[in-house]
Amino acid sequence: MPAPRALRFLDVDGPLIPFGATHHPTFAPTTGPHPLLPRLNPAHGPRLAALPCDLVWATTWTDDANEVVAPRLGLPPLPVVAWPEPSALDAWNGLHWKTRALVEWAGGRPFAWVDDEIADTDRAWVAAHHPGPALLHRVDPRQGLRDADYATLGEWLRDSGC
Repeated sequence: MPAPRALRFLDVDGPLIPFGATHHPTFAPTTGPHPLLPRLNPAHGPRLAALPCDLVWATTWTDDANEVVAPRLGLPPLPVVAWPEPSALDAWNGLHWKTRALVEWAGGRPFAWVDDEIADTDRAWVAAHHPGPALLHRVDPRQGLRDADYATLGEWLRDSGC
């Protein structure tokens, strides 16, 4: 029986919707209340879909990612991580509030987590508590996902045997 495909946990704000810089190209027109949606690059959809892994939304957008973001990228509805209440102890220790939930959701499967808020504390915690391969990849929130990020993800997927 083949090994399960790796998971790719994907945040929206930062990786897909860059922010923080003074200029952003506008990729797609938008209607509605979210002023940052024009920053979504529709070219991300085919690139994300081409990666040999199972995409999962790991974002505070929760189900709105499937209703608002996925269609603009040409992606089908994806699984969504349900977030527990953040732990004050984790925050005190510098652990990102998503880290424990993602390791639990992965259930031992290999995973790559793409976010703009990942720190060394998260990497160390995952290494100590997750039995499978894991890549915690921080994206520059001012730029969002770039060619180099896709190259890193593709290389990790190949090298980790996922």
